[in-house]
Amino acid sequence: MSSISSYWDSFIEKLGKENNPVLYPLLKQAKIEKITNEEISLSVGSSGAYDFLAKRTTEIEQRFFNFSQKKIYLEFSIKIPVKKNIATPLLSFEPSIEDIFTRAGLNKKYNFDNFAVSTSNQVAYAAAQAVVNNPGSAYNPLFLYGGVGVGKTHIAQAVAKEILKQDPNKKVYFCPGDNFTNELIESIREKSTGRFRKKYRYLNLLIVDDIQFIAGKNAVQEEFFHTFNSIASSGGQIILTSDRPPSEIKNLEDRLHSRFLGGLTVDIQAPDFELRSAILLIKAKEKGIEIDIEAVKIIAERVTDCRGLEGALLSVYAKVLGIKEKIDLEAVEMFFSKSSEIKKKRVNPADVIKTVCSFYNIKQSHLKGPSRAASIAFYRQVTMYLLEKELGLTLIEVAEMLNRRDHTTALHAKQKISNLILRDSSLKKEIDIITQSLL
Repeated sequence: MSSISSYWDSFIEKLGKENNPVLYPLLKQAKIEKITNEEISLSVGSSGAYDFLAKRTTEIEQRFFNFSQKKIYLEFSIKIPVKKNIATPLLSFEPSIEDIFTRAGLNKKYNFDNFAVSTSNQVAYAAAQAVVNNPGSAYNPLFLYGGVGVGKTHIAQAVAKEILKQDPNKKVYFCPGDNFTNELIESIREKSTGRFRKKYRYLNLLIVDDIQFIAGKNAVQEEFFHTFNSIASSGGQIILTSDRPPSEIKNLEDRLHSRFLGGLTVDIQAPDFELRSAILLIKAKEKGIEIDIEAVKIIAERVTDCRGLEGALLSVYAKVLGIKEKIDLEAVEMFFSKSSEIKKKRVNPADVIKTVCSFYNIKQSHLKGPSRAASIAFYRQVTMYLLEKELGLTLIEVAEMLNRRDHTTALHAKQKISNLILRDSSLKKEIDIITQSLL
């Protein structure tokens, strides 16, 4: 350690001789908080100095290596001295809780205050509260899965905020699954995997959103396995979200599959009518929009996707702004009536086919081709159902659009999908999302 300290002092002295007008004085004034053979932790006295140095960490590390042939990692923090009997905003500066949330990668709009609870998500909510009260022990990992817009990200970030409110010094980080992959690849390219590991392996709480994106990537899964073990073994908490349960994530390593099932796995269902109504009321209150309860009910009946609720609310509000004091039943009914007319005029069969193919990730040539593979046949039936239901095409027209010989194929598809929707909530959710995207 004394060797590294000596090298560092010599390095600073060298910077002074180079007459570096900014870097030298800032590093010279920085206080060494911790020094080892691999790491130097420095504190500075202002947020401006911190921002400047933190952005140049890799550059400074490289310059130190060129000077000493010693590889070290630098970490900067802010410690502003407070002089006795002098209390000014600058001297007593501390990062606000909002700043702390931002550094942790959290979105300001997600918290428990605006999270509506109903039968579809009450288990996830209860589990989240347990994690807040006992992180690292209650359920580790907490694995939340469900479709688009059911609130997985919202509840995971709400947990993070509550933990940071209790202790702002906790090391918390929210990471989209593809970001973890991208950061690891970048660290390998720059030969800075040590920094990557230092960032992730010593967290008190790690949230990875859409963890399914690491599946099939061997190096990424290897790194995440060790990250998971490091955090869990030190008492940290891990929260994972996905669009499917661990058992359905293809190409996921067995050891990760085992780790993911080692805590609590919770299925968050699509929001029911009551929950959608509550979400609308919360969104309206947040945005200062006056709305009748009857108008709320109509929107909640027509829009089944959580993310679509806010869009519908704002769209209706834009129509009544300056005309009415609030959104009433008449305004909502008029909005959906016009939306239906617009859809019928603008959406054509090609749009429906393209949207279904995009949603299920298949080629149009397969959908219109002769293939009788079970998966292709099912997607073809969904397309037929939507062509008849949403565009009002005749069964003969539907059959012709998909190169089928006669209308009985379209009739069978209509009956089959209609019956399945009544029994399969997942299929209903898929149909609703496809339909909503056609608006």
